Amino acid sequence: MKHLSLLFLFALVSLHSHKVVLSQAPTYGERGSDLGIQVFQQVVRSKPLENVVLSPHGVASILGMLLPGAHGETRKQVLNALRYKKNGPYRMLKKLHKALTAKSNQDAVLIANAMFTQEGFPMKPTFMATNKDNFQCESRSLDFGNPRGAAEEINAWVMNKTKGHIPTLIKADMLDSALTRLVAVNSIFFKGLWKSRFQPENTKMRPFYGGDGNTNKVPMMSQLSLFNIGIATTPQGLKYKVIELPYHGGSISMLIVLPMDEDTSLSQVIPHISTATVQSWTPLMHMRKVRLLIPKFTADAEVDLEAPLSALGITDMFSQAEADFSHISAEPLHVSRALQKAKIVVNEDGTQAAALTTAILLARSSPPWVSVDRPFLFLIRHNPTGTILFMGQINQPEAQTS
Repeated sequence: MKHLSLLFLFALVSLHSHKVVLSQAPTYGERGSDLGIQVFQQVVRSKPLENVVLSPHGVASILGMLLPGAHGETRKQVLNALRYKKNGPYRMLKKLHKALTAKSNQDAVLIANAMFTQEGFPMKPTFMATNKDNFQCESRSLDFGNPRGAAEEINAWVMNKTKGHIPTLIKADMLDSALTRLVAVNSIFFKGLWKSRFQPENTKMRPFYGGDGNTNKVPMMSQLSLFNIGIATTPQGLKYKVIELPYHGGSISMLIVLPMDEDTSLSQVIPHISTATVQSWTPLMHMRKVRLLIPKFTADAEVDLEAPLSALGITDMFSQAEADFSHISAEPLHVSRALQKAKIVVNEDGTQAAALTTAILLARSSPPWVSVDRPFLFLIRHNPTGTILFMGQINQPEAQTS
């Protein structure tokens, strides 16, 4: 019997851009994020001088959606990689999804999940029910016998869920008109407004020293304010700065990681990052009044996840011979493509209410300057759960397009 193909795809957008109590056991948000961070580390290893943006939570989400359909060794590999308990993590994943999509975040974070199935394809009711219950997963029937029409419908859904920022996720030639049975899609849209807004008139063209050795002038945002800043050290003794930029609402922050020594490359720091590392920064960070300069930037990336997931031990799901998704359907299925598209736009925009707080600190003395003018890492973190919604390395800020 021919193996049928299953695609899972992600569309992720981050637009614009408190202390955490250290816990003994990682939360489910952190477990999933750790696997996503490891995927990111695999990807950037082969792209040390490129801009890369990825959603660790998006990687974990789609695997979580496929988990109730997986069986045997396929299920075991996913559980092991995510460090989830074997009896099923669904109660915790439901709680996590609820926390991330809570009313307090509803204007900033939109998460949408969908299963597009071939018309007439017999899916097991428990698989669909588990996904609807835990991830508010939509389900729709499509005619994959018409790949162009099916791709257009999926792309229209993605475009709608990402507010038009990712207009296409899937190409018609990714769909096999005879064999495609299911396309699982996870979409995360994040629009964070800075708690303390950068005033556009303070944005000036300044040099950015790119990872490739070239220096280019880029629009650098600037503000004098209080920021939570600390210095951390890798196990190899390399020091790096961590700067926290909170978004309005307080539950989500951007964390910027910048090597202290100009001779230390970002690629020497990235392998050391995990959610435990991020937690360890909290006691090292203190509020300081500084003049912060960071570039406006736009970055987008498409990442094929098969190689990084396989390197992390999730191999069977991609194999026609080994994949076991018998809890989705009696027909044999395997994952033919695993793809993530992500985009981030960071500019001056903060919340309008932040304009009330931007003028609090007027310089009388000369505070230190913190200039993010070299390749840096960013993480966008949901602080209450430790979930990393997005992360990326920026080697060269792109010209602003929106």
